[in-house]
Amino acid sequence: MIWHLIAAIFAGLGAAGIAMVLRMASGKRLPTWIIPVFGALGMLGYQISVEYSWYEHKQQLLPESAQVVEVEHDAMFWRPWTYFFPMATAFSVIDEQSMAIQKQNGERRVEFLLYYFEKQVQDRVTTQTWLMNCTNREMLPLEADTRRPLLEHSRRLNEDAPIFQAVCQDA
Repeated sequence: MIWHLIAAIFAGLGAAGIAMVLRMASGKRLPTWIIPVFGALGMLGYQISVEYSWYEHKQQLLPESAQVVEVEHDAMFWRPWTYFFPMATAFSVIDEQSMAIQKQNGERRVEFLLYYFEKQVQDRVTTQTWLMNCTNREMLPLEADTRRPLLEHSRRLNEDAPIFQAVCQDA
């Protein structure tokens, strides 16, 4: 967080320096207010660049066995440009190494961890263990301590759902 603040300040100083050079090159015909405006635009440009590259940066940090199954894009009124170009604010990942495959009664069941990354002031990562029945496409969460299925939160997925494709692709 502190490094982003320092980088934003230096981006503003660099842009203000460019404005000073432009003002000097024009023989001081450009107005003096151009310097703080360039500084502010430099800081804003840096912040926008960091926010839009958050998803790609986090994706590069994932292991090769991780597969992104869902990306959430959002628009915010305090960032009016996001109405035209929504930015990624959260995404879900399944790590193939966390999968435990079981066969019971002719049905293939896969237990897996679903990671949910959320862009906040400090990034938040939550995990939930799920059980997927690949035969009937039912998915339900498991309690963290007892690994008991929470039947009230069961849901049925479509065959083209990215989570179903990632978990049951070779079924």
